Amino acid sequence: MSHFSQVKTQIRSLEPLQKALTDLGVNWKSGTSPMRGHQGATAEAALVIEQDNGYDVGFQWNGSEYALVADMQYWQQPWTVESFLRKVTQRYAIATVMGESTNQGFSLAEQQVREDGSVRLVLQRWNG
Repeated sequence: MSHFSQVKTQIRSLEPLQKALTDLGVNWKSGTSPMRGHQGATAEAALVIEQDNGYDVGFQWNGSEYALVADMQYWQQPWTVESFLRKVTQRYAIATVMGESTNQGFSLAEQQVREDGSVRLVLQRWNG
């Protein structure tokens, strides 16, 4: 019996997710691979975060988004699940905005992290 739980996200693109995890200092491996779970159970994930305790965390494509998948009993990250998802989602949003903005000729002029943890981005584009 699998003990994997899925948590819905708003993450729909793999590249900004990878950038978000890297920005947070989380080691990950990409390419569909098995996640290790309880009593040798495995699940396929598009991105896997290996944990020292032998139980992995991953992100699975469910047809509309990348869901966080893990056996929550063996969660071994420096943040709670909720805090982890908040941080990943914030960094994902920044990576998405920066990627799209760069494609449209904008560059980052300023980035501020506010006291409440929100991030303010100032973008600029020069018309020549």
